[in-house]
Amino acid sequence: MKIAFTGGVTGGHFYPIIAITEGIQDLVREKRLIAPTLYYLAPSAFDEKALFENGLIYINIPAGKIRRYASFRNITDVFITFYGILKAIIILFSLYPDVVVSKGGHGSVPTVIAAHLLRIPIIIHESDAKPGRANLLAAKFATKIAISFDSAAPYFPKKVQSRIARTGTPIRKALMRVETEGARQYLNLEAGIPTIVIFGGSQGAVKINDIVLAALPEIVSFANVIHQTGQANFKEVEAMGGVILTKNPNASRYHPMNYLDQVSIQRVAGVADLIVSRAGANSISEISFWKKPSILIPIPESISHDQRMNAYAYAGTGAAIVIEEENLTPHLLVSEMHRIMGDEALSKKMSASAEGFTEPDAARVLADAVLSIALSHES
Repeated sequence: MKIAFTGGVTGGHFYPIIAITEGIQDLVREKRLIAPTLYYLAPSAFDEKALFENGLIYINIPAGKIRRYASFRNITDVFITFYGILKAIIILFSLYPDVVVSKGGHGSVPTVIAAHLLRIPIIIHESDAKPGRANLLAAKFATKIAISFDSAAPYFPKKVQSRIARTGTPIRKALMRVETEGARQYLNLEAGIPTIVIFGGSQGAVKINDIVLAALPEIVSFANVIHQTGQANFKEVEAMGGVILTKNPNASRYHPMNYLDQVSIQRVAGVADLIVSRAGANSISEISFWKKPSILIPIPESISHDQRMNAYAYAGTGAAIVIEEENLTPHLLVSEMHRIMGDEALSKKMSASAEGFTEPDAARVLADAVLSIALSHES
């Protein structure tokens, strides 16, 4: 049995694939199946360590990107995509996997088209509230379509509606383990006050960092702050924070971090009273699983079409509030922090709404569907 995965070039596409492979490995052990050979076909490996740890064989498949603005690269990338399709056809013909699983993104297009031409079954998963162009294309060929937001379904063609199921977003096992025992000591947090966790995404977010720094003296007056700055911004933010909090009696409450590894995230999830975050589908799913109230600051729609819709779709459940980046000010951010954390009933209501949104078995459900199709195709 052979299973091929494909996706774009971001963590939002890559890490749900890792979660699905974890689910496949669990089911293979439980059902005493012969372990399948797993492949990952994409323009980049993204995280070689995660691929190795989960037994995924990486194969490079080039893919061009169609940008939403005028660029000469839109023309040259068409040729890259055609080359990627030809290479994917050759690779898939030689491997002939039993199923191809796509997470969308431009990096998935050549492999999906090649799989369709070779009549290999395709499963797609759409994490966002509004499907991307790659998955809308792939939907025409897909045997099954999984979504995380109910609002995504109407965007797909009517003829594929019967193939759609809401599974939620697959979450890696490591992020589903929340550690509370010893977490405050591990993170060196002051006891007796709430903890606010600020995620800017894996690359950080300059606008969020700047606003947090401007509001820092007021925030540390009532809370611990764990601030994931992004590796590229860490030294600058750490230095600025040190200057801003010079002689501030609460300076030790501020904890800038360039990157949170799995152990740190497990402990952060255990102690967080409020999370401030971008609105990627993975981030929302993780916050929801942790049952935490949140303030979402989506990437502007001019840069990313999906986060704004994700944010408002999730906020519609009552689990979060949304602040548009163009409206973000230090005063507004602190005001919303005070409003949520100062109202115990509101905070509990948001936590309860968060718990009701996530699908903790998403990875297992998808893994079961992948194995079912792979086994029937194999036979």
